[in-house]
Amino acid sequence: MGKTVRLLVVDDEQHVRTSLACWFREEGYEVEVAASGREALAVLARVGPQILLVDIKMPGMDGIELQRRARELAPDATIIIMTAYASVETAVQALKEGAYDYVVKPFDPEQVSRLVAKAAERYSLLAENRALRERILAAEPHLVTAGTPAMAKVLQLVDDVAPTETSVLITGESGTGKELVARLIHARSARRFGPFVAVNCGALAEGVLESELFGHEKGAFTGAAGRHHGKVELAHEGSLFLDEVGDVSPKLQVDLLRVLQERVITRVGGTSPIPVEFRLIAATHRDLEEEVAAGRFRQDFFYRVNVFRIELPPLRERPEDVPLLAKHFLERYANQMGKHIEGFADDALATLVAYPWPGNVRELQNVIERAVVLCREARIAASHFPFAAAPPHDQSLDTMEEAHIRRVLASCGFNVAQAARQLEVDRVTLYNKMKKYGINRP
Repeated sequence: MGKTVRLLVVDDEQHVRTSLACWFREEGYEVEVAASGREALAVLARVGPQILLVDIKMPGMDGIELQRRARELAPDATIIIMTAYASVETAVQALKEGAYDYVVKPFDPEQVSRLVAKAAERYSLLAENRALRERILAAEPHLVTAGTPAMAKVLQLVDDVAPTETSVLITGESGTGKELVARLIHARSARRFGPFVAVNCGALAEGVLESELFGHEKGAFTGAAGRHHGKVELAHEGSLFLDEVGDVSPKLQVDLLRVLQERVITRVGGTSPIPVEFRLIAATHRDLEEEVAAGRFRQDFFYRVNVFRIELPPLRERPEDVPLLAKHFLERYANQMGKHIEGFADDALATLVAYPWPGNVRELQNVIERAVVLCREARIAASHFPFAAAPPHDQSLDTMEEAHIRRVLASCGFNVAQAARQLEVDRVTLYNKMKKYGINRP
Protein backbone atom coordinates (compact mmCIF):
# COMPACT_ATOMS: atom_id res chain seq x y z
CA MET A 1 0.00 0.00 0.00
CA GLY A 2 3.01 2.32 0.05
CA LYS A 3 3.01 4.95 2.78
CA THR A 4 0.79 4.20 5.79
CA VAL A 5 -2.69 5.69 5.43
CA ARG A 6 -4.28 7.22 8.54
CA LEU A 7 -7.90 6.19 9.08
CA LEU A 8 -10.44 7.48 11.62
CA VAL A 9 -13.52 5.39 12.52
CA VAL A 10 -16.32 7.42 14.10
CA ASP A 11 -19.27 5.47 15.53
CA ASP A 12 -21.13 5.55 18.86
CA GLU A 13 -21.35 1.73 18.91
CA GLN A 14 -18.23 0.22 20.49
CA HIS A 15 -18.41 -3.12 18.68
CA VAL A 16 -18.45 -1.31 15.29
CA ARG A 17 -15.43 0.80 16.22
CA THR A 18 -13.50 -2.18 17.57
CA SER A 19 -14.21 -4.53 14.67
CA LEU A 20 -13.43 -1.95 11.98
CA ALA A 21 -10.24 -0.86 13.78
CA CYS A 22 -8.94 -4.43 14.04
CA TRP A 23 -9.94 -5.14 10.49
CA PHE A 24 -8.09 -2.21 8.90
CA ARG A 25 -5.05 -2.45 11.16
CA GLU A 26 -4.56 -5.98 9.85
CA GLU A 27 -4.65 -4.52 6.33
CA GLY A 28 -1.84 -2.09 7.20
CA TYR A 29 -3.74 1.09 7.98
CA GLU A 30 -3.00 3.39 10.92
CA VAL A 31 -6.36 3.55 12.70
CA GLU A 32 -7.83 5.93 15.30
CA VAL A 33 -11.34 5.63 16.76
CA ALA A 34 -13.84 8.13 18.15
CA ALA A 35 -17.20 7.58 19.86
CA SER A 36 -18.72 10.98 19.00
CA GLY A 37 -18.44 13.90 16.63
CA ARG A 38 -16.76 16.09 19.25
CA GLU A 39 -14.18 13.39 20.01
CA ALA A 40 -13.60 12.93 16.26
CA LEU A 41 -12.82 16.63 15.80
CA ALA A 42 -10.24 16.44 18.58
CA VAL A 43 -8.59 13.43 16.90
CA LEU A 44 -8.75 15.20 13.55
CA ALA A 45 -6.92 18.24 14.92
CA ARG A 46 -4.33 16.09 16.70
CA VAL A 47 -3.57 13.35 14.16
CA GLY A 48 -4.83 14.60 10.81
CA PRO A 49 -6.38 11.37 9.44
CA GLN A 50 -6.65 11.10 5.69
CA ILE A 51 -9.82 8.95 5.51
CA LEU A 52 -12.83 9.17 7.83
CA LEU A 53 -15.46 6.40 8.23
CA VAL A 54 -18.35 8.30 9.83
CA ASP A 55 -21.62 6.93 11.18
CA ILE A 56 -24.46 9.17 10.10
CA LYS A 57 -26.68 8.62 13.19
CA MET A 58 -24.97 9.61 16.44
CA PRO A 59 -26.23 11.44 19.55
CA GLY A 60 -25.21 15.06 19.73
CA MET A 61 -23.30 15.94 16.58
CA ASP A 62 -24.49 13.70 13.73
CA GLY A 63 -22.43 12.57 10.74
CA ILE A 64 -23.64 15.38 8.45
CA GLU A 65 -22.58 18.09 10.91
CA LEU A 66 -19.29 16.30 11.58
CA GLN A 67 -18.58 16.22 7.85
CA ARG A 68 -19.10 19.99 7.62
CA ARG A 69 -16.84 20.66 10.61
CA ALA A 70 -14.20 18.21 9.38
CA ARG A 71 -13.99 20.01 6.04
CA GLU A 72 -12.84 23.14 7.87
CA LEU A 73 -10.02 21.30 9.66
CA ALA A 74 -8.94 18.98 6.82
CA PRO A 75 -10.26 20.06 3.39
CA ASP A 76 -8.50 17.20 1.59
CA ALA A 77 -9.71 14.40 3.90
CA THR A 78 -11.83 11.72 2.22
CA ILE A 79 -15.07 11.00 4.08
CA ILE A 80 -17.07 7.77 3.78
CA ILE A 81 -20.51 7.72 5.40
CA MET A 82 -21.80 4.63 7.27
CA THR A 83 -25.55 4.33 7.40
CA ALA A 84 -28.48 1.96 7.96
CA TYR A 85 -31.06 1.30 5.25
CA ALA A 86 -33.49 3.74 6.82
CA SER A 87 -31.00 6.63 6.47
CA VAL A 88 -29.89 6.15 2.87
CA GLU A 89 -31.61 9.37 1.84
CA THR A 90 -29.57 11.26 4.44
CA ALA A 91 -26.40 9.58 3.14
CA VAL A 92 -27.20 10.86 -0.36
CA GLN A 93 -27.42 14.35 1.15
CA ALA A 94 -23.92 13.81 2.54
CA LEU A 95 -22.69 12.91 -0.95
CA LYS A 96 -24.07 16.18 -2.26
CA GLU A 97 -22.09 17.99 0.43
CA GLY A 98 -18.83 16.35 -0.55
CA ALA A 99 -18.68 12.86 0.97
CA TYR A 100 -16.75 10.37 -1.15
CA ASP A 101 -19.23 7.47 -0.84
CA TYR A 102 -21.40 5.61 1.66
CA VAL A 103 -21.75 2.04 2.88
CA VAL A 104 -24.86 0.41 4.34
CA LYS A 105 -24.91 -1.57 7.58
CA PRO A 106 -24.46 -4.49 8.02
CA PHE A 107 -21.18 -4.29 6.13
CA ASP A 108 -19.85 -6.53 3.41
CA PRO A 109 -16.17 -6.72 4.50
CA GLU A 110 -14.82 -6.99 0.95
CA GLN A 111 -16.90 -4.03 -0.24
CA VAL A 112 -15.73 -1.79 2.59
CA SER A 113 -12.12 -2.86 2.07
CA ARG A 114 -12.23 -2.03 -1.66
CA LEU A 115 -13.94 1.30 -0.99
CA VAL A 116 -11.35 2.38 1.59
CA ALA A 117 -8.52 1.28 -0.74
CA LYS A 118 -9.96 3.45 -3.53
CA ALA A 119 -10.37 6.35 -1.10
CA ALA A 120 -6.72 5.97 -0.06
CA GLU A 121 -5.62 6.03 -3.71
CA ARG A 122 -7.73 9.15 -4.30
CA TYR A 123 -6.21 10.91 -1.31
CA SER A 124 -2.71 10.01 -2.50
CA LEU A 125 -3.38 11.47 -5.94
CA LEU A 126 -4.85 14.67 -4.46
CA ALA A 127 -1.85 15.09 -2.16
CA GLU A 128 0.59 14.46 -5.02
CA ASN A 129 -1.14 16.98 -7.29
CA ARG A 130 -1.19 19.57 -4.51
CA ALA A 131 2.52 19.04 -3.85
CA LEU A 132 3.29 19.42 -7.56
CA ARG A 133 1.31 22.64 -7.79
CA GLU A 134 3.06 24.06 -4.73
CA ARG A 135 6.47 23.02 -6.07
CA ILE A 136 5.88 24.71 -9.42
CA LEU A 137 4.50 27.87 -7.80
CA ALA A 138 7.54 28.01 -5.53
CA ALA A 139 9.84 27.44 -8.47
CA GLU A 140 8.30 30.17 -10.66
CA PRO A 141 9.94 33.22 -9.08
CA HIS A 142 8.16 36.53 -9.30
CA LEU A 143 11.40 38.42 -8.66
CA VAL A 144 12.97 37.87 -12.08
CA THR A 145 11.57 40.82 -14.00
CA ALA A 146 12.14 42.13 -17.51
CA GLY A 147 12.18 45.79 -16.51
CA THR A 148 15.49 46.46 -18.25
CA PRO A 149 17.01 45.29 -21.56
CA ALA A 150 19.63 43.32 -19.60
CA MET A 151 16.98 41.35 -17.67
CA ALA A 152 14.85 40.92 -20.79
CA LYS A 153 17.88 39.25 -22.37
CA VAL A 154 18.26 37.00 -19.30
CA LEU A 155 14.64 35.88 -19.53
CA GLN A 156 15.01 35.22 -23.25
CA LEU A 157 18.03 33.02 -22.54
CA VAL A 158 16.02 31.20 -19.86
CA ASP A 159 13.24 30.51 -22.36
CA ASP A 160 15.79 29.31 -24.94
CA VAL A 161 17.58 26.84 -22.66
CA ALA A 162 14.81 25.67 -20.29
CA PRO A 163 13.20 23.09 -22.66
CA THR A 164 16.59 21.45 -23.35
CA GLU A 165 18.75 19.15 -21.25
CA THR A 166 21.79 21.44 -21.59
CA SER A 167 23.90 22.22 -18.52
CA VAL A 168 23.65 25.88 -17.50
CA LEU A 169 26.14 28.13 -15.71
CA ILE A 170 24.67 31.26 -14.08
CA THR A 171 27.19 33.96 -13.22
CA GLY A 172 26.90 37.25 -11.39
CA GLU A 173 27.68 39.03 -8.17
CA SER A 174 26.48 37.63 -4.85
CA GLY A 175 22.85 38.45 -4.16
CA THR A 176 21.76 38.97 -7.78
CA GLY A 177 19.25 36.12 -7.70
CA LYS A 178 21.14 33.28 -9.34
CA GLU A 179 19.12 30.60 -7.54
CA LEU A 180 15.89 32.29 -8.60
CA VAL A 181 16.96 32.00 -12.23
CA ALA A 182 17.94 28.37 -11.68
CA ARG A 183 14.50 27.64 -10.24
CA LEU A 184 12.90 29.44 -13.17
CA ILE A 185 14.83 27.25 -15.63
CA HIS A 186 13.65 24.16 -13.76
CA ALA A 187 10.04 25.38 -13.58
CA ARG A 188 9.92 25.95 -17.34
CA SER A 189 11.58 22.65 -18.23
CA ALA A 190 10.20 19.18 -18.88
CA ARG A 191 11.61 18.26 -15.43
CA ARG A 192 9.35 20.69 -13.58
CA PHE A 193 7.46 17.84 -11.87
CA GLY A 194 10.75 16.37 -10.62
CA PRO A 195 12.80 17.59 -7.65
CA PHE A 196 14.88 20.78 -7.62
CA VAL A 197 17.79 20.05 -5.29
CA ALA A 198 20.10 22.92 -4.29
CA VAL A 199 23.56 22.56 -2.75
CA ASN A 200 25.60 25.51 -1.46
CA CYS A 201 29.10 24.31 -2.31
CA GLY A 202 30.78 27.30 -0.71
CA ALA A 203 29.28 26.71 2.73
CA LEU A 204 30.63 23.20 3.38
CA ALA A 205 34.08 21.74 3.99
CA GLU A 206 35.32 19.25 1.40
CA GLY A 207 34.61 16.11 3.45
CA VAL A 208 31.14 17.28 4.42
CA LEU A 209 30.35 18.36 0.86
CA GLU A 210 31.36 14.93 -0.48
CA SER A 211 28.89 13.21 1.84
CA GLU A 212 26.25 15.84 1.10
CA LEU A 213 26.60 15.30 -2.64
CA PHE A 214 27.02 11.53 -2.87
CA GLY A 215 25.59 10.27 0.42
CA HIS A 216 27.19 7.66 2.67
CA GLU A 217 26.61 4.20 4.05
CA LYS A 218 26.27 3.33 7.72
CA GLY A 219 29.69 3.23 9.38
CA ALA A 220 31.45 4.97 6.47
CA PHE A 221 33.08 7.32 8.98
CA THR A 222 32.81 8.30 12.63
CA GLY A 223 29.29 9.54 13.28
CA ALA A 224 27.73 7.84 10.22
CA ALA A 225 24.99 6.13 12.23
CA GLY A 226 22.88 5.24 9.22
CA ARG A 227 22.58 5.44 5.46
CA HIS A 228 22.40 8.96 4.02
CA HIS A 229 21.06 9.69 0.54
CA GLY A 230 23.11 12.40 -1.16
CA LYS A 231 21.81 15.42 -3.06
CA VAL A 232 22.81 13.98 -6.44
CA GLU A 233 20.73 10.88 -5.76
CA LEU A 234 17.79 12.97 -4.52
CA ALA A 235 17.90 15.03 -7.75
CA HIS A 236 17.14 11.93 -9.85
CA GLU A 237 14.77 12.87 -12.70
CA GLY A 238 14.96 16.51 -11.65
CA SER A 239 17.50 19.34 -11.52
CA LEU A 240 20.66 19.60 -9.41
CA PHE A 241 21.69 23.18 -8.59
CA LEU A 242 25.31 23.61 -7.49
CA ASP A 243 25.54 27.11 -6.01
CA GLU A 244 29.04 28.62 -5.78
CA VAL A 245 30.47 25.81 -7.91
CA GLY A 246 33.73 27.80 -8.12
CA ASP A 247 34.42 26.83 -4.49
CA VAL A 248 34.39 23.07 -5.18
CA SER A 249 37.78 21.43 -4.51
CA PRO A 250 39.74 19.86 -7.43
CA LYS A 251 39.14 16.37 -6.01
CA LEU A 252 35.36 16.82 -5.93
CA GLN A 253 35.49 18.39 -9.38
CA VAL A 254 36.94 15.08 -10.63
CA ASP A 255 34.20 13.13 -8.84
CA LEU A 256 31.46 15.35 -10.24
CA LEU A 257 32.95 15.14 -13.72
CA ARG A 258 32.81 11.35 -13.54
CA VAL A 259 29.17 11.50 -12.43
CA LEU A 260 28.30 13.79 -15.32
CA GLN A 261 30.00 11.45 -17.78
CA GLU A 262 28.85 8.08 -16.42
CA ARG A 263 25.57 9.06 -14.71
CA VAL A 264 26.21 6.82 -11.71
CA ILE A 265 27.30 7.56 -8.15
CA THR A 266 28.72 5.49 -5.31
CA ARG A 267 27.94 6.51 -1.76
CA VAL A 268 30.88 7.17 0.57
CA GLY A 269 31.75 3.83 2.14
CA GLY A 270 29.68 1.94 -0.43
CA THR A 271 30.50 -0.26 -3.41
CA SER A 272 27.28 -0.48 -5.39
CA PRO A 273 26.87 1.98 -8.29
CA ILE A 274 23.58 3.91 -8.23
CA PRO A 275 22.19 5.23 -11.54
CA VAL A 276 21.29 8.93 -11.51
CA GLU A 277 19.67 11.06 -14.17
CA PHE A 278 19.47 14.82 -13.66
CA ARG A 279 19.96 18.21 -15.27
CA LEU A 280 22.90 20.27 -13.97
CA ILE A 281 22.52 23.97 -13.23
CA ALA A 282 25.50 25.69 -11.58
CA ALA A 283 26.17 29.21 -10.35
CA THR A 284 29.17 31.22 -9.21
CA HIS A 285 30.25 34.77 -8.43
CA ARG A 286 33.83 33.92 -9.46
CA ASP A 287 35.44 34.39 -12.88
CA LEU A 288 35.93 30.72 -13.75
CA GLU A 289 38.18 31.50 -16.71
CA GLU A 290 40.57 33.20 -14.28
CA GLU A 291 40.24 30.26 -11.87
CA VAL A 292 41.15 27.85 -14.69
CA ALA A 293 44.15 29.98 -15.70
CA ALA A 294 45.32 30.04 -12.08
CA GLY A 295 45.01 26.25 -11.79
CA ARG A 296 42.27 26.37 -9.15
CA PHE A 297 39.50 25.06 -11.41
CA ARG A 298 39.81 22.08 -13.74
CA GLN A 299 39.45 22.93 -17.42
CA ASP A 300 37.62 19.70 -18.29
CA PHE A 301 35.08 20.27 -15.52
CA PHE A 302 34.70 23.89 -16.64
CA TYR A 303 33.76 22.74 -20.13
CA ARG A 304 31.07 20.41 -18.75
CA VAL A 305 29.62 23.13 -16.52
CA ASN A 306 29.91 26.08 -18.91
CA VAL A 307 27.86 24.75 -21.82
CA PHE A 308 25.27 27.55 -21.75
CA ARG A 309 25.98 30.69 -19.74
CA ILE A 310 23.56 33.24 -18.34
CA GLU A 311 25.09 36.34 -16.73
CA LEU A 312 22.99 38.30 -14.24
CA PRO A 313 23.53 42.06 -14.13
CA PRO A 314 23.94 43.65 -10.68
CA LEU A 315 20.99 45.57 -9.30
CA ARG A 316 22.79 48.93 -9.67
CA GLU A 317 22.69 48.45 -13.46
CA ARG A 318 18.91 47.96 -13.47
CA PRO A 319 17.43 50.60 -11.12
CA GLU A 320 14.09 50.31 -12.94
CA ASP A 321 13.61 46.94 -11.23
CA VAL A 322 14.09 48.35 -7.73
CA PRO A 323 10.52 49.71 -7.17
CA LEU A 324 8.92 46.44 -8.31
CA LEU A 325 11.20 44.31 -6.16
CA ALA A 326 10.76 46.64 -3.19
CA LYS A 327 6.96 46.41 -3.50
CA HIS A 328 7.15 42.62 -3.59
CA PHE A 329 9.26 42.46 -0.42
CA LEU A 330 7.07 45.05 1.30
CA GLU A 331 3.93 42.98 0.69
CA ARG A 332 5.65 39.78 1.84
CA TYR A 333 6.98 41.15 5.12
CA ALA A 334 3.94 43.29 5.92
CA ASN A 335 1.77 40.16 5.61
CA GLN A 336 4.17 38.13 7.74
CA MET A 337 4.22 40.77 10.48
CA GLY A 338 0.51 41.56 10.29
CA LYS A 339 1.11 45.21 9.43
CA HIS A 340 -0.99 47.40 7.13
CA ILE A 341 1.47 49.51 5.13
CA GLU A 342 0.14 51.24 2.03
CA GLY A 343 3.45 51.58 0.22
CA PHE A 344 6.46 53.87 -0.04
CA ALA A 345 6.71 57.63 0.33
CA ASP A 346 8.18 59.41 -2.70
CA ASP A 347 11.45 60.14 -0.91
CA ALA A 348 11.76 56.46 0.01
CA LEU A 349 11.45 55.22 -3.56
CA ALA A 350 13.87 57.89 -4.80
CA THR A 351 16.38 56.81 -2.15
CA LEU A 352 16.01 53.14 -3.05
CA VAL A 353 16.50 53.82 -6.76
CA ALA A 354 19.53 56.00 -6.13
CA TYR A 355 21.34 53.61 -3.80
CA PRO A 356 24.06 51.51 -5.57
CA TRP A 357 23.10 48.20 -3.86
CA PRO A 358 26.49 46.53 -3.39
CA GLY A 359 24.63 43.53 -1.90
CA ASN A 360 22.18 43.43 -4.82
CA VAL A 361 18.68 41.91 -4.44
CA ARG A 362 19.58 40.17 -1.18
CA GLU A 363 20.53 43.52 0.38
CA LEU A 364 17.31 45.12 -0.89
CA GLN A 365 15.31 42.30 0.68
CA ASN A 366 17.02 42.81 4.04
CA VAL A 367 16.57 46.59 3.88
CA ILE A 368 12.83 46.29 3.20
CA GLU A 369 12.35 43.73 5.98
CA ARG A 370 14.09 46.09 8.44
CA ALA A 371 11.98 49.02 7.22
CA VAL A 372 8.75 47.07 7.76
CA VAL A 373 9.84 46.30 11.32
CA LEU A 374 10.51 49.99 12.02
CA CYS A 375 7.54 51.49 10.17
CA ARG A 376 4.69 52.77 12.37
CA GLU A 377 3.09 54.98 9.75
CA ALA A 378 0.98 54.30 6.66
CA ARG A 379 3.99 54.44 4.34
CA ILE A 380 7.66 53.61 4.53
CA ALA A 381 9.89 56.69 4.50
CA ALA A 382 13.53 57.14 3.54
CA SER A 383 14.38 57.52 7.22
CA HIS A 384 13.57 53.83 7.69
CA PHE A 385 16.60 52.83 5.58
CA PRO A 386 19.99 52.36 7.28
CA PHE A 387 21.85 54.20 4.51
CA ALA A 388 19.49 57.19 4.29
CA ALA A 389 21.11 59.30 7.02
CA ALA A 390 24.65 59.17 5.71
CA PRO A 391 26.46 57.25 2.96
CA PRO A 392 29.04 54.61 3.94
CA HIS A 393 32.51 56.08 4.50
CA ASP A 394 34.32 53.35 2.58
CA GLN A 395 32.74 54.17 -0.80
CA SER A 396 34.96 55.39 -3.61
CA LEU A 397 34.49 58.82 -5.18
CA ASP A 398 33.02 57.22 -8.33
CA THR A 399 30.55 55.18 -6.25
CA MET A 400 29.40 58.26 -4.37
CA GLU A 401 29.09 60.24 -7.61
CA GLU A 402 27.06 57.47 -9.22
CA ALA A 403 24.76 57.26 -6.19
CA HIS A 404 24.25 61.05 -6.21
CA ILE A 405 23.44 61.10 -9.94
CA ARG A 406 20.96 58.24 -9.52
CA ARG A 407 19.35 60.02 -6.57
CA VAL A 408 18.90 63.27 -8.47
CA LEU A 409 17.62 61.51 -11.60
CA ALA A 410 15.09 59.58 -9.53
CA SER A 411 13.87 62.75 -7.82
CA CYS A 412 13.38 64.35 -11.26
CA GLY A 413 11.57 61.36 -12.71
CA PHE A 414 14.62 60.75 -14.94
CA ASN A 415 14.10 64.10 -16.69
CA VAL A 416 17.70 64.57 -17.86
CA ALA A 417 17.42 68.29 -18.54
CA GLN A 418 16.00 68.99 -15.08
CA ALA A 419 18.56 66.70 -13.42
CA ALA A 420 21.41 68.42 -15.28
CA ARG A 421 20.25 71.80 -13.97
CA GLN A 422 20.16 70.48 -10.40
CA LEU A 423 23.60 68.94 -10.78
CA GLU A 424 24.85 72.17 -12.41
CA VAL A 425 26.30 70.38 -15.44
CA ASP A 426 25.27 70.39 -19.10
CA ARG A 427 23.20 67.56 -20.54
CA VAL A 428 26.11 66.16 -22.59
CA THR A 429 28.19 65.77 -19.41
CA LEU A 430 25.28 64.11 -17.64
CA TYR A 431 24.68 61.72 -20.54
CA ASN A 432 28.38 60.80 -20.47
CA LYS A 433 28.21 60.16 -16.73
CA MET A 434 25.09 58.03 -17.19
CA LYS A 435 26.85 56.00 -19.87
CA LYS A 436 29.91 55.61 -17.64
CA TYR A 437 27.88 54.23 -14.75
CA GLY A 438 25.43 52.20 -16.84
CA ILE A 439 22.45 54.32 -15.82
CA ASN A 440 19.51 53.73 -18.19
CA ARG A 441 16.34 55.76 -18.38
CA PRO A 442 13.27 53.68 -17.39
